[in-house]
Amino acid sequence: MVSSEPAASSGSKDEKDIGLPGYSSPVVAQGEGAVRSDNWATRNGLNIDSFRKRDYGAGIVELDRSMKPRHLHMIAIGGSIGAGFFVGSGSALATGGPASLLIDFFIIGVMMFNVVYALGELAVMYPISGGFYTYATRFIDPSWGFAMGWNYVMQWAVVVPLELTVCSLSVAYWNPDINPGVWITIFYVFIIIVNIFGTLGYAEEEFWASCLKLGATIVFMIIALVCVLGGGPESGRYSEYYGARLWYEPGAFRNGFRGFCAIFVTAAFSFSGTELVGLAAAEAHNPAKALPGAIKQVFWRITLFYILGLTFVGLLVPSDDTHLLNSTGSGDVAASPFVLVGQYAGLNGFNHFMNFIILVSVVSIGVSGVYGGSRTLTAMAQQGYAPKIFTYVDRGGRPTFSVGLLLAFGLLAYINLAAAGPTIFDWLQALSGLAALFTWGSICLSHIRFRKAWAYHGHSLDEIPFKAIGGIYGSYLGLLLVVLVLIAQFYVAIAPPGGGINGAEGFFKSYLALPVVMLFWLVGYLWKRTGWLRTHQIDVDTGRREHDWDEINAYRQQVSSWPAWRRILNIVF
Repeated sequence: MVSSEPAASSGSKDEKDIGLPGYSSPVVAQGEGAVRSDNWATRNGLNIDSFRKRDYGAGIVELDRSMKPRHLHMIAIGGSIGAGFFVGSGSALATGGPASLLIDFFIIGVMMFNVVYALGELAVMYPISGGFYTYATRFIDPSWGFAMGWNYVMQWAVVVPLELTVCSLSVAYWNPDINPGVWITIFYVFIIIVNIFGTLGYAEEEFWASCLKLGATIVFMIIALVCVLGGGPESGRYSEYYGARLWYEPGAFRNGFRGFCAIFVTAAFSFSGTELVGLAAAEAHNPAKALPGAIKQVFWRITLFYILGLTFVGLLVPSDDTHLLNSTGSGDVAASPFVLVGQYAGLNGFNHFMNFIILVSVVSIGVSGVYGGSRTLTAMAQQGYAPKIFTYVDRGGRPTFSVGLLLAFGLLAYINLAAAGPTIFDWLQALSGLAALFTWGSICLSHIRFRKAWAYHGHSLDEIPFKAIGGIYGSYLGLLLVVLVLIAQFYVAIAPPGGGINGAEGFFKSYLALPVVMLFWLVGYLWKRTGWLRTHQIDVDTGRREHDWDEINAYRQQVSSWPAWRRILNIVF
């Protein structure tokens, strides 16, 4: 529950209506703020009138607040499961072996666990659209925030055409004779239709797509367990106990330390989008109530789906499998270990079922790309870091021109039909490969800086409604792991798993994100002429959402009265 009247909390200065641009409180008094239409079709973007500019009254430019807790929960637990997990894990298995695959995904999982909890704490306090960009601007350095904002927009702008291309390849698994451009067009139109429905369209699509992805992953793990124990059909490979034989022959590791380091980028790409739950929080009706439960679901996605699912992959698919070694990249559905298990088990139709799930997952990530990129671009425009036209929000609650720009990038998918298309796409993929790591590191550093400024301004931890489970130490661990992964990828960019030393082209295809981010930072610094914020310069009060502390304190007392086992369950559920 959120109070509509700003009140100064103990030890803090009174909140003001003025302050840093874009940090105005999202809670406004009755009669102010965005005015939602009484017409159902207008609210849901289904008529021409819905594209007219929204009337904001005396409030601020604000997106829709129509997401429900069930939407946030499913976005958290299944939102970013896509081609990286279902398909990219196959090439990663061939590069580093089953042990490296498991260890690398576990390391990235630990990183993401701390990143998402840090983001959850910040998002409950400051549920601002384009959250991670604005947190970097507010708590670290406006120039770095500028770089993170444009880096994030660019990351998703590149992902949209990439995912559309993988969609066409997924369908080609069934019928390779039809021109891929046909399927690119069909799925491109579908993404446009989902975005016409605005926030609710994205939320509902992600909810049902996530339900389908999670259900399919659970089915896969049950079947995989039966196969490992030797319960597969007589016509397949797994009709006798299979166990961990593949960890001995061809072995647990491939390509030594180089192979181990090379998998990090695949794992990072697979986890990309996990942070969208924090972005979506700004469009939830009550983030303080809906977000903590959603954040806790990330723990189960990491442990149950990524770690356990990839354990079965490593037990059932050999790392020297010819399908994996001859893979043409993350779009080669035939090289998905989830599809191969169905083929090798002799389960007729299961490979087609998993290919359908991959198709749904890829379309879902494409929709997420438009959503994540457009909301960040709108937030940047509101703070003067992007052209003002992108502040436009229509009566359907959609940032119309921001969505239009991200959808326009989807047209790049047709480049893949040209002879030079694959080469161009390699460079586009290089832009998005490591981009998410910079975002995640910035979230951890923002949380560290927030906690320091929070204490400096006389606040206590009891005034924070939802606290990161690892506190500031969890954010330090997350930031350290981000730095170590970037160092490991730098090593691989110089010394690839196949041996030898990379040339300039090979290096930048592996590490293009770093010079691009530094270029964005330089532009931001030259434009805004601002540097690292000192602790006393960080404003922790303006725009902070007020909460019903009577309800929060009553709930805390209730939790403290529970037995230890129930308090532990409450932490992870």
